[in-house]
Amino acid sequence: MDQFHDIRPYNDDEVAKVLANLINTPDFIDTIIGFRFKHWPTFLKGPLAFFVKLVLKRQIAKIHNVHDFQSLVKGYMDRMIKTTTTEVEYRGIEKLDKNIGHLFISNHRDIAMDPAFVNYGLYLNGLSTVRIAIGDNLLRRPFVSDLMRLNKSFIVKRSANGVREMMAAFNQLSGYINHSVENDSCNLWIAQKEGRAKDGLDKTDPAIIKMFYMSKKKKMSFAEAMKSLNIVPVSISYEYDPCALDKAGELFEKAETGNYEKSEFEDIDSIKNGIVGQKGKVVVTFGDQITEDFETPEDLVAEIDRQIIKNYEIYPRNKSALALLNGDKSDNQEFEHYLSNCPQELKQTLLQMYANPLIQKNQLVD
Repeated sequence: MDQFHDIRPYNDDEVAKVLANLINTPDFIDTIIGFRFKHWPTFLKGPLAFFVKLVLKRQIAKIHNVHDFQSLVKGYMDRMIKTTTTEVEYRGIEKLDKNIGHLFISNHRDIAMDPAFVNYGLYLNGLSTVRIAIGDNLLRRPFVSDLMRLNKSFIVKRSANGVREMMAAFNQLSGYINHSVENDSCNLWIAQKEGRAKDGLDKTDPAIIKMFYMSKKKKMSFAEAMKSLNIVPVSISYEYDPCALDKAGELFEKAETGNYEKSEFEDIDSIKNGIVGQKGKVVVTFGDQITEDFETPEDLVAEIDRQIIKNYEIYPRNKSALALLNGDKSDNQEFEHYLSNCPQELKQTLLQMYANPLIQKNQLVD
């Protein structure tokens, strides 16, 4: 029995059927039309749907397994990197052992791009791509779930109701993560906490670490269980955050009213903006595999945070933001121009977002 069938990525023998279903899903076709042809007249929707289906059928005829699908994704990544970044740099990837699975625990700034950039670096360096942890809050539209699971995503059931259901979901997730690393020798990616670090502060949630241990409690000590996962902290640093103004707006509203209500498909819009928005230079740094014995989740969290903050790339924009917060002048004209396009009420929040990574790094040194 496949005990992980409802959360695991699709297997090779499931790919063809899932792709065929996607092409016949009106919501999926409508989304593509809205994304690629949003300024076209509405009366052309019928012909466009026919055209999109035709193109997709030609593309999927070449896809027979997950690797083929990811090769297609790689082509889109190539174009995205060429048009939205000035440079993508990978550091520490040469330290990874190709013969074992790793659990990459990463800071989280962009819903889709964080694991995508990690995946791209692994793919280019001949390592196996990651199984990606994704919250079910992002999967309200069935076709999104199918696309994610085709791309080796596994589901985190954040919407589980009641203590018993939540515990069962976390135990299943814990079992899947451990099974993937130990039995399948697969790489996995998971964010260090639920949701993006919209304020620019990278902090690991101890609850994530405790979840890893749930399925191992009766078998081994905490230290042994964590070492068996081959944990590698990962720092992802974007020179420009395409979703910065949206994040600042959310943080400002929460600070002013104590609450923020997301629109129905706001996360989908964030994914789109993160993909097409300008990012400048992107640095992905793989830290050192954690081999020490950490006896408590809190001790392990401290080491993960230390590595993520230490390896985070600081850009001129971060330095300028901190200088302006401190009442000093900034010599960065590009950043000054960027701020001039920011609503006045959001400027302080935006400055804090960009300054926080440098503040964290300075505190680490101190």
